[in-house]
Amino acid sequence: MKAELKSMHVLVAGATGYLGGYIIKELAERNFFYKAIARSPQKLKALKADQVIKAEVTQAESLRGICAGMDVVISTVGITRQKNGLTYMDVDYQANLNLLREAQKAGVKKFIYISAINGDKMRQLKIFAAKEAFVDELKKSGLDYTVLRPNGFFSDMRDFLEMAKRGRVYLFGSGQYRLNPIHGADLAEVVIDAIRSPEREISLGGPDILTQNEIAALALDTWYRDVKITHLPDWTRRLSISLLRTFTSSKTYGPIEFFLTAMAMDNVAPRCGTHRLYEFFKSETEQKR
Repeated sequence: MKAELKSMHVLVAGATGYLGGYIIKELAERNFFYKAIARSPQKLKALKADQVIKAEVTQAESLRGICAGMDVVISTVGITRQKNGLTYMDVDYQANLNLLREAQKAGVKKFIYISAINGDKMRQLKIFAAKEAFVDELKKSGLDYTVLRPNGFFSDMRDFLEMAKRGRVYLFGSGQYRLNPIHGADLAEVVIDAIRSPEREISLGGPDILTQNEIAALALDTWYRDVKITHLPDWTRRLSISLLRTFTSSKTYGPIEFFLTAMAMDNVAPRCGTHRLYEFFKSETEQKR
């Protein structure tokens, strides 16, 4: 079985992003044959020239024939902040749909897509409306598929570190909502395992389930700061969302809407991986001292 898996050809879209880099590394360590799509091939300097396909996933014509000879497509394609005139529907939905259509034409065996935790339960948010619209298309595509729904990435926790550096962390409400963010390397292992997994949807998070207060305390500790946390009334969070939706475009309020909504609920997923958030925080602060 292992030899059979290694002989499978894997195409990675979104390879230049945070998670994509870890997926490429994991594929290489497991000796898979793989290629990566990149709008800017120079961002994948570590790969051989024949491993990189220059294409723009938002432009369907640039993807023609891109899945030929591939058995599996892995897509991490998505944006947090809308830019260059592109919307969530342009990227999270349409770009992935362009890729899916090519996978169907080429007879790809499996399509693996990375969404986000509770995305199917928060379709009212602009970012998830686009992601879940694509998931709907994937489910009726006829291809074998796996949708992964990871909790927040360690990299998303840098906001706590930035506040902690200034000596105080601000939270909405009591700070008792829990989450277990995951490191990109741990998530990449599950992504590659999904190539042979029969599971259609996988929710997952890191090994540490922490309250927002505990994450704030860890961030402050890594900067050798006293634990100073200010809890803002939750009505200020709700008012902020309302004002942003009323007076700004989705380009501005989309990522903030997502962040503020996620901060007012538990986001706990099955635990996996070995990377600990405190070690990540220490590594980040050591680089900046």
